[in-house]
Amino acid sequence: MKRRLLCLTFALLSTTSLAAGHAAPRPKGAAHHPAAAAAPQQDAGPPPVAPLAIPGVPMPPTLPQQGAYVLMDAETGAVIAAKAPDQPWPPASLTKLMTAYLTYQAVARGALKMDQTVPVSTTAWHTGGSRMFISPGMAVTVDQLLHGLIIDSGNDAAVALAQAVAGSRGGFVGLMNHEAKALGLKATHYTNVDGLPDPDLRTSAMDVATLSRDIVRTYPQFLKISVRKHFTFDKIRQRSWNPVLFHDPTVDGLKTGRTNEAGHCIDATALRNGRRLIAVVLGGPSWSVSTHDIESLLDYGYQFYTNATIATVDKPAATLKAPLYRTTSVAVGPARSVSMTLPVLAAKTLKTSVALDPPPAGGVHRGQRVGTITVSAGGKTLATVPAIALADDPRASFMTRMMRRLKAAL
Repeated sequence: MKRRLLCLTFALLSTTSLAAGHAAPRPKGAAHHPAAAAAPQQDAGPPPVAPLAIPGVPMPPTLPQQGAYVLMDAETGAVIAAKAPDQPWPPASLTKLMTAYLTYQAVARGALKMDQTVPVSTTAWHTGGSRMFISPGMAVTVDQLLHGLIIDSGNDAAVALAQAVAGSRGGFVGLMNHEAKALGLKATHYTNVDGLPDPDLRTSAMDVATLSRDIVRTYPQFLKISVRKHFTFDKIRQRSWNPVLFHDPTVDGLKTGRTNEAGHCIDATALRNGRRLIAVVLGGPSWSVSTHDIESLLDYGYQFYTNATIATVDKPAATLKAPLYRTTSVAVGPARSVSMTLPVLAAKTLKTSVALDPPPAGGVHRGQRVGTITVSAGGKTLATVPAIALADDPRASFMTRMMRRLKAAL
C-alpha cells in the first residue's frame, strides 16, 4: 500500500506542463478531463478534398477546428476525404503507435514473448506525463506493458518496452525511424518513444492513417487492447484516453495524443457491417470537438462510400474474335481482381468497357495480354486493368484456314 501511495504521490507531483502526449497522469478513479490548457485555436486552413467523389456526392465535412485530417478505408487504403493530409504535425502520444508496432514486430519474430517479464529501469520509472505506474523491482509482462501503453498511454510503459526491444531508448528511436521510412511515412520523424514535446518530433495525418492501416492488418491483436475502456494494473484502475470509445460502439481503437503544441489528436478506427474505416484528426481544441469530428468523418465515409469488387480474375468480360485461331474466339478477362472504395452512387452506375488489340497472328496463350478493361462511373475512370486471354488458342492449321475461307466464299 505504501509503495502504491508513493507512486501516486510521485505522479501527482510530476510537472504537468511537460506531460508527454497527454496532460497530467490520472490516479485511480480519476475522471478523463485533462487539466492543461487547450491547443491554440486553428484557423480553417485549406478546404477538404474528396479524391474519389463524382458529381452528386456531397463534399466531406470542413472541420474548421482541426488542423489536419484523413479518412481512409482500411481494406483498400483509399483516401476518402482529407484536409492538409501531409502537413507536419507534433504527434504527442500518437508516437506510441510505432512503439507498439515495433513491440508486436519483436514478438512476431520471437525476440520477445507476451508473457515475458520485463525489468523496469529507473529511467522508465521516472518518465513523466501519463503513466501506468510501474517501478523497479515490479514484475510486469510485455502484455501488461502493451495494455499500459495503449490504454493508459503510459510513458513509463513506452520506455520499458523500448529498452526491452532495443536495449535503449536511443536504439529504439533508430528502429522507429527506419520502420517509418520502410512504411513510406514521408512526413514522420521520431526523436523519442513516448511523444514528449520536441521540435523535431513530427508526423502527419496521412502518416498516422497509413501506420494505423498497417497495424490493423498486420497486428489486429492491437485492437483487442485498444477497444478496452479501462485497465487495472497493480490495483490502479485507469480509464482509456480514447473518448470516442464511450460514444460509438463500432469504434475499437486506436490511439489519442495531446500536448499544448499538438492539440487534441484522435486516431480512431470503426467496423460497421464488416467494413473498417480509419479516421485521424489533428489539432482539435478539446476532446469533445475532436470526438464529434471523428464521428462526422466516419458517418460521411459509411454513408456515401462503399467497397466493391469491380473486376474478378478468371471471370470472362469479353470475347476476342480470331478467325485464324483453332477455336475462332477466345474468352478474355481481367489480369487481376480489383476491389476499390468508391461512392455509393458510382457503385450503382458502374460501366465496364473492353478495348481489344488485333489478335496476334500466331495465336495466344493463357495469361497473354490482349487489351485493356476500363471501369468507369459518372464519366470518371475508376480503374484500368490489363485484359488477358483466359485459355490457350493456337493458330489454326493451313488446311483448316483454307476450308474456312472456302466456306466463307460460298
